[in-house]
Amino acid sequence: MSTDKLSLLRSVMQRESLDAVIIPSSDPHNSEYVAPHWQGRKWISGFTGSAGTAVVTMDEAALWTDSRYFLQAGRELSEEWQLMKEYMPETPTIAEWLKRKMSLLPNGGIVCIDGMVMPYEEIAQLTKELRTIGCTMRTNYDALSTIWDNRPAKPSNDIFPVDASIIGETTSEKLQRLRNAMGSCDAYVMTDLTEIAWTLNLRGSDVMMTPVFIAYLYITHSDATVFVNGTLSPEAQGLLANAGVAVEKYDEFVKFLREKSSKNTLTLCSGKATNHTIYSIVKEHVRDSDSPASIMKAIKNDAEIEGFRHSMLRDGVAMVRFLRWLKPAVEAGGQTELTVSEKLFEIRKEEDVDASSAPALATKKFMSLSFGTICGYNEHGAIVHYAVTPETAKTLKSEGLLLLDSGAQYTDGTTDITRTIALGPLTPEMKRIYTLVLKAHIALASISFPEGTNGTNLDTIPHSVLWRGKVDYMHGSGHGVGACLSVHEGPQSMRQRWRPAPLQEGMTLTIEPGVYLEGKFGVRVENTMLVKQDASVDGEKKWFAFEPLTLCPIDTVPIEMDMLEQYEKDYLNDYHALVREKLLPLLKNREDKTWLIENTKKI
Repeated sequence: MSTDKLSLLRSVMQRESLDAVIIPSSDPHNSEYVAPHWQGRKWISGFTGSAGTAVVTMDEAALWTDSRYFLQAGRELSEEWQLMKEYMPETPTIAEWLKRKMSLLPNGGIVCIDGMVMPYEEIAQLTKELRTIGCTMRTNYDALSTIWDNRPAKPSNDIFPVDASIIGETTSEKLQRLRNAMGSCDAYVMTDLTEIAWTLNLRGSDVMMTPVFIAYLYITHSDATVFVNGTLSPEAQGLLANAGVAVEKYDEFVKFLREKSSKNTLTLCSGKATNHTIYSIVKEHVRDSDSPASIMKAIKNDAEIEGFRHSMLRDGVAMVRFLRWLKPAVEAGGQTELTVSEKLFEIRKEEDVDASSAPALATKKFMSLSFGTICGYNEHGAIVHYAVTPETAKTLKSEGLLLLDSGAQYTDGTTDITRTIALGPLTPEMKRIYTLVLKAHIALASISFPEGTNGTNLDTIPHSVLWRGKVDYMHGSGHGVGACLSVHEGPQSMRQRWRPAPLQEGMTLTIEPGVYLEGKFGVRVENTMLVKQDASVDGEKKWFAFEPLTLCPIDTVPIEMDMLEQYEKDYLNDYHALVREKLLPLLKNREDKTWLIENTKKI
């Protein structure tokens, strides 16, 4: 099938005089998860991971992806494709690879990429590098447009107001803050779907597992216009009317922007985040800056934080019910990675919570998963973003480790949790690695840090614990989490590559170190955390600490107790006491309560 699609694409390339085509994973909004209409990289290559870039020439095809997907891509790509492992010393960049290929052509070649689906800065940098060999870029053509049969339409689902309990700030108030941030700019172009949803206090379902809608938002000091493809509910229409936001059709935005830009409008826009086509329209009169909405959205207000707490209670109850079910079900036989993933989904969806002592939990608010559940047994746990299918699903046995990374979207919050569970007897290596990962998690989760510290500063803390054990991991130690928005949110993150954004009070992000031994097993322990001020530190400079929002027992069976220091035991005991205090009143079933008490007892 991949061969047929490559042949079709190469026929288009020959007709259009193209020597290479680049197909990224993104959409016009630089989204991580995209609607099916823009999943061209998946369609052409067969690789289903969320991150990757395909490059096709007349005689070769290659796919670049990061360490999360090395094993998955190696399995999914057919023999026509070369796997390029990003950030590895031996791997050329896309520009380097293309320069080797294009330099053999008499005119330096023509490389095509649809300018609507890659940020301006990325295309500008690629153009600069390829220009040294005489290569030119074509950015006004979608090479898949004529060969992708039955291509899904652009989504046009219903758009509705956010849950009233987590607003904390009206749409008008948010728009005013953004106008203040615009300064002398006449206009502000917002293309990020999560920022638009946050600004307008609206949500949708255009992107799977992320409650957003495709849109552009154009803000001036006196008015605002949103361009949507979906249908606004009556409540959403009223909300926008009250905030003075006009509504236009999604496909009219490019024409609208050209008309506005012809009047020399000074526009706030980010070349890093805005697609090439949109940014090129305004670049002659632009103030290039990160979107002010990004940092505003990342710092949660009191209502959003309370919503997080409620969603974590719902999720915690679901996780306890699932974990109590898991081992007996595995012992009974017939359970696979797929069936237990489906069981967890069913339990989350039920929201079977005793709300007699928590009225805020009386109304069910489950929307969807927040990402595809990663359920990897033994060697599949070593595939960082393993996506189970009926064909790959392993049968679980009462031995070894199960890595379960999952989360949900509730109308009052977003959850993300990983637990690694002992299903039975473990090898000494499994216990050692599990304990090292737990130590790494606690080292970061228990740290206090001064104001101005960013995620890259903190990233070395969990790595240093694992380095002592001569193991490591290549993914980030944590990422931001949205408030009923994307499970991956910036600018806050903790990773080795430099991220200048300091962590601030009110930010939510995960802590998730892991170790993955190919062909053997994987271990990760992940909680979603809240950055809060450390009240125990006196002085002029603020200090911050992490408060765990996730509420779920951490398996103590795989721990080598002799490897834990006393502060680590104290942290785990305190965390388990919190989990027990918060969740015990919410469990309806006596067996669930007994299980929770047993699995949160002191070590």
